[in-house]
Amino acid sequence: MTVEARLGTVANYVDERTGGAAWMKKNLQKVFPDHWSFLLGEVALYSFVILLLSGTFLTFWFDPSQREVIYDGSYEPLEGLKMSAAYASTLHISFEVRGGLLMRQIHHWAALIFMAAIVAHMMRVFFTGAFRKPREGNWIIGIGLLTLGIVEGFLGYSLPDDLLSGTGIRIAEAIIQAIPVVGSYLAYFAFGGAFPGEAFIPRIYTVHVLLLPGAFLALITVHLMLVWYQKHTQFPGPGRTEKNVVGYPLMPTYMAKAGGFFFIVFGVTAFLGAVASINPIWLFGPYTPGQITAGSQPDWYMGWLDGLVRMAPPIETHAFGHTISWNILIPGLIIPGILFTGMALYPFIESWITGDKREHHLLDRPRNAPNRTALGAMSLTFVMVTLINGGNDIIATHFDLSINQIMWGTRFGVLILPPLAFVITKRLCLSLQRADRELVLHGRETGTLLRLPHGEFVEVHEPISPEKAYFLTSHEQAPALELPEVDGRGVKRAGVLRNKLRSRMSVANAEAIPKVSVNDLKEIEHH
Repeated sequence: MTVEARLGTVANYVDERTGGAAWMKKNLQKVFPDHWSFLLGEVALYSFVILLLSGTFLTFWFDPSQREVIYDGSYEPLEGLKMSAAYASTLHISFEVRGGLLMRQIHHWAALIFMAAIVAHMMRVFFTGAFRKPREGNWIIGIGLLTLGIVEGFLGYSLPDDLLSGTGIRIAEAIIQAIPVVGSYLAYFAFGGAFPGEAFIPRIYTVHVLLLPGAFLALITVHLMLVWYQKHTQFPGPGRTEKNVVGYPLMPTYMAKAGGFFFIVFGVTAFLGAVASINPIWLFGPYTPGQITAGSQPDWYMGWLDGLVRMAPPIETHAFGHTISWNILIPGLIIPGILFTGMALYPFIESWITGDKREHHLLDRPRNAPNRTALGAMSLTFVMVTLINGGNDIIATHFDLSINQIMWGTRFGVLILPPLAFVITKRLCLSLQRADRELVLHGRETGTLLRLPHGEFVEVHEPISPEKAYFLTSHEQAPALELPEVDGRGVKRAGVLRNKLRSRMSVANAEAIPKVSVNDLKEIEHH
């Protein structure tokens, strides 16, 4: 019996008992659009798979305990030192387990790539408007995955119990204690007593390898199910509408691409793990509360939070027997809470401003949504400035600057640069819209100069293709909402201030260069 016959027999056996052939035939032919930016989400998914596989390998030898041991391993500089069993087992994995160091580094690099892919994927979704109805729920799931990724990465980073990770845990404990009234109780609960305690590593190990991966799997499953049910978004183009999907079938095209792309992501991650050292915990030594590492830097996705805490001025309030450390509470909890809440609510805020309640399956070009693009650029600028301040000690030593110079530079920068980025980005988007309009009206510049009979020199323009013209003119331009303060009978409407705010925001959001109309094209042809 041939291989095809054996597979056919197995498939028939399963189909007779499950009736899945019709469902499989229908869904394996499902069409997905093809664009390079859609691979960002796949990078995140494959990195997560690599994290699960490499993390499972590490659990075989890692001892999540804070009991004190005397190190007698192969790394001689630490021989005879007192350390936790967690740190000793991490050294054992790094130096004595075959392939252990490589797997540790693959795990850490996969975490960094995973977070970078999530951020890049969400930037693609935001700047193209893929979060609009009916995908608001999937956007919120993405925010949840981003938040869980930050927490999961921090907990994994803290497990080796080295001096560097212990410094990060100490900062986290300070942020917990900064919560008014209940902060101290929460810190004692988390650490099993006073910092550092003896129960923290086992607790975060359980959260890191069991609870949060389970939450990840649940959210990723729901995310993919929604993508499958709601269909994938696509960029505008000839033949593409809000009611169809132009692309290639899942089987065999995308299955083959997905398989190959997984091994590419795994190969790149393994290469980085093999040649680029990351988190050399043996250089830091075991954690002791009385010491701190010079130049302690968290992973990049935590760096902006560290930078916020570093730049906050020392402000405290004493009231009713309680001390509120605003310099920890505001940058460590309030500002991140506002940012992530604003990100989660943004689809609903934009829909409220524009009054658009329709379904959208076609993506926007970022230039055609200047306010949204400018807001995204402003947010990224804020994060980048705070990230720079998160590495102010390293920058100071490498560029021969003082900490104060960097600190005050980023303090002013975090207030000045984000609004400036908003204005510049919006102007750039409008300029690009104007360039698109000129391109449709007058064609592409050829670089050829023509001298007219009366002596004038003009540049010869070449008409663009109909496909290009359609691409540049197919987007919608929503008008500003008209929200009069009084109704038709002259009676003042309820919520005047709210409507006035909504009207002003709608006018600002509707600012755009008018796209080329049919009348404009006829006028050009006439001339």
